[in-house]
Amino acid sequence: MSGPGQPRGAGETGRVVSGLLRGADDTPIAVRAAGDPGAPPIVFVHGWGGSSAGWSAQFDDRTLTASCRLWAMDLRGHGGSAAPDPAFGGYRDSATWAVDLAAVVDHAVAEAGGRPAVLVGSSYGGLVITDLLRERGGTGVAALVLAGALTEIGPGRPGGAVGTAMSSRMRELLSEDPAVAVPAVVGFVDELTATPLDGPRTQRYVGDLLRVPPSVRLAMFRRTVDNADLLAGLRLPTLVLHGTADTVVAPSAAEYAAGKIPGAVLRWFSGVGHLPFVERVQEFDAELRAFTGHGR
Repeated sequence: MSGPGQPRGAGETGRVVSGLLRGADDTPIAVRAAGDPGAPPIVFVHGWGGSSAGWSAQFDDRTLTASCRLWAMDLRGHGGSAAPDPAFGGYRDSATWAVDLAAVVDHAVAEAGGRPAVLVGSSYGGLVITDLLRERGGTGVAALVLAGALTEIGPGRPGGAVGTAMSSRMRELLSEDPAVAVPAVVGFVDELTATPLDGPRTQRYVGDLLRVPPSVRLAMFRRTVDNADLLAGLRLPTLVLHGTADTVVAPSAAEYAAGKIPGAVLRWFSGVGHLPFVERVQEFDAELRAFTGHGR
């Protein structure tokens, strides 16, 4: 890896290691990995205000790490990745997000001896995956998993439909005033799942979101992307997973993506909120293993 170099323990199966790759404009992108370096790769992409730590339950799944190489990135402006000034940082540019994700995918595929990667996107991470597909097609990609994910963004875009947890407090979430933003962030995190998270995890999600500069939070929503043509033209196996009680990304966004992508399979998580991979870990991981054919 570029940046600090190959992480210590990178060859140890099951152990989580971390390091930096270089994305668009040489921006440092933080990644973590676990599992057999020679195994088929799965690349996880988190959502707006999150971090790669959101996939911790999957990284702790010994069945997954025994049969796959798991990778998770921190989006630019999030977690351990650099946060370029939004005036120059490309947050409104699909090509920028595509290059960032491509750096991770290409590294994962090369390490796996050319085996293509399954891409798993949550929330805004689904949009970043479509950015990659639009910019360079399916190079290095074996399949897609969209988990509570957006595939479009902007007014009137059905693949970007949001629920009340987002729409009711958007202005406050984007505020630079901590007296306004912090209570909104806490309220937003409370609605990420239908079953309340415990205190430590709630605070971790709150911390992740507040770590993203307000200007970056805003810039990420200042674009409009219509992906109807892209989705209809996809020829990749696709699994759409969505909670019926998701109030962040509307269930209609999942129906739209599944209806547009040829052959896509839609699976509902009954009574589950925006993070099925957190709220229903065993069920989510079983769906992932069955879909990829790994770790059965």
